[in-house]
Parts: sequence; C-alpha cells; structure tokens
Amino acid sequence: MARDVYISIDIEADGPIPGPTGWGYSMLSLGAAVAGVLDEETGFSRVHPTAETFYVELRPISDDWVPEALAVCESALHHSRADLLTLGQDPAEAMTAFSDWVGTVAAGHGGKPVALAWPSSWDYGTYLYWYLTRFTGGSPFSHGWHRDIRTTFADRAGLPIRSVGKHTVPAGLLSRRRHTHNALDDAIEQGELFANIMGWAPPP
Repeated sequence: MARDVYISIDIEADGPIPGPTGWGYSMLSLGAAVAGVLDEETGFSRVHPTAETFYVELRPISDDWVPEALAVCESALHHSRADLLTLGQDPAEAMTAFSDWVGTVAAGHGGKPVALAWPSSWDYGTYLYWYLTRFTGGSPFSHGWHRDIRTTFADRAGLPIRSVGKHTVPAGLLSRRRHTHNALDDAIEQGELFANIMGWAPPP
C-alpha cells in the first residue's frame, strides 16, 4: 500500500541559482510543514498546517547576491544577511537536521516523503535538492519525489499551466494566511492551499 506524506517547503534565497562565489548564490532560509497524506486506498487526508514544522536560517555560501532578491529575503528573516555570516546555521548541519526531521515525520505518518512547493522547480529542484546533495550526499525526497502545487491545480481545473497563477485560483481555495516571504509562513500557507485543492471538486 503506497502512501505519500506531503511536506510543503519554501526557501528564500539571495539569487537565482545556488553555488559558491563566482557562479552562484545562497539559500538563506528554509521552512517546511506537513500538509497531508495521500493513501492509495483511503485517499487524501489533511494535516493541521502548523502541527509539524521545520525552520532554519543558514550561513551564506557565497559572497555574491542580487540586491532585489536579498531585499525580499531580508524583509522576513530574523537576521540580516550580514548577521547570518556568523549567526546562520552551518549548511551541512542544517541539511542533516532537515533530512532527519523529514524521515521522522514521514515515518510517523507511515509513508514516504514528497516535497511540495509552488513552484517545486525553484524551491526543491533548484535550491533544496542542490543543498541536500551538496551537504549531505543525497535527498530524502530522492530526485523525483516532489509535486508542484500550480500543476496540481491546473490538472484539476483543466487549465493550461501557463494560464495559472495564484490570482486564477478560486478565492475559497486560497489560504487565509498572508504570503510574507518568511519561509515557514509561506510553507504553511502553500501547504494549506494544496490541501484545499486536493479536497476541491471543480464545477462541471
């Protein structure tokens, strides 16, 4: 019996791709929240969005940043980027702690973890997978256990993916929580959106 444990993730970064000085940038924060469980026999069941969460702010790995991206990050971080150079958690320690947390919550729900994001290509595919592989040697989500919330809505609504944004999602499906650019806030908000979509029956 297959069971997916959906873990909503959100990352905040100071540039478009991760990597050391000269060609990449840094993930400054990571938030995650268990959003729900999909069982092949019993279907989808939501988990309270704040019941099981993870949050960390990380030490930068590059001396480069994009000012516009950093401004968005710093508006919701607990520390400035300059402060994170000394106060941020070591990336290897942070990724190890996150992997351990993922394993614990997935086992607690009796399933396998699936990363969930809007968009998964950015939060998971570009940043989190790179960080996990670079600093721990692998990912608890493997390279393919991830799901995109935008695609999930597009499939259920029968819409082309390029026509879908949060402004096209029915208001009743959106979380009442604000999108703050704090990684944990946004992981919780987007996990709640996903759970709402999974329980939605589109009009005929």
